[in-house]
Amino acid sequence: MTAPRVTLGSWPTALEPAPRLAAALGLGSEDLWIKREDLGGLGAGGNKLRKLEFTVGAALADGADTLVTLGGAQSNHARLTAAVGARLGLRVVLVFPGRYAGIRNGNVALAGLFGAQVHWAGDVDFVGLAEVAHGITERLRADGARPVLLPLGGSSATGALGYEEAGRELLGQLPDLHTAVVALGSGGTMAGLVAALGPDRVLGVDVGAVADPAGVVAEFASQVGPRAVAGEQLRIDRDQVGAGYATVGEPVVEAMRLVARTEALVLDPIYTGRAMAALVAAVRAGTVTAGVPTVFLHTGGLPGLFGYPDAVGAAEQMLDSYPE
Repeated sequence: MTAPRVTLGSWPTALEPAPRLAAALGLGSEDLWIKREDLGGLGAGGNKLRKLEFTVGAALADGADTLVTLGGAQSNHARLTAAVGARLGLRVVLVFPGRYAGIRNGNVALAGLFGAQVHWAGDVDFVGLAEVAHGITERLRADGARPVLLPLGGSSATGALGYEEAGRELLGQLPDLHTAVVALGSGGTMAGLVAALGPDRVLGVDVGAVADPAGVVAEFASQVGPRAVAGEQLRIDRDQVGAGYATVGEPVVEAMRLVARTEALVLDPIYTGRAMAALVAAVRAGTVTAGVPTVFLHTGGLPGLFGYPDAVGAAEQMLDSYPE
């Protein structure tokens, strides 16, 4: 599968060793690597940028002058869509559930800084949110604009092409890769990696963003890769969802603290924090072992940390007082 592309990021991203984290987990000093997708380029970085290179590339090929997308208020994809619009001179409209509560922080603040417009859709579920976004897209078209509606999280077969390329990039950096651990939200990132690396080498960590993560990943991967992928072939950890997508569980907080204090890397509480909690659990369970190279994909999301008061509060409580 091929699609038009616009270059937005700085590739390849670095692959860094994580010896202190590896030691803390009980792995060898050369067993654990971190793929720095958080440093991919504009808009505060993150994995959505690779997807946007292809989804926006296709939009530009169709003559689009306006990008519309949807998601939660702290959507990393929405923030990066706003950044891409600023870079390319495109109007951006973001469609969020709920109502404006007078506080803009995290990704919402950055989306505003980049010049995006936000439509608050009120009390709607995902189906309702998608309907509102579609209606806004049609209204813009009727007004003479040339809008394109980008999917939730940038995830589609087209968007997954960005992570098929990332998977090939990763193999060039670490040919003997055994397992790549990555957060699984809307599905496109894992799907692209599966298309490039095969289902056995990718461990996806469900964050609770979609009802059928295995089905979504299998569908995208089958369209992008050289062969069909079935949902039962995929390695997916569904134990980190906890009480729901927007909640912050104690294993996630502990994983965030561990990575910050061993490698000075900041994870977010929804995606990378859950993925790291799953990696910790996998080492303890013996499904990730010493002696083989494991890669953790740091998919970004730092701005979103400041949109979740529980996570910020947990971090503040970690401060140690200097003895008087």
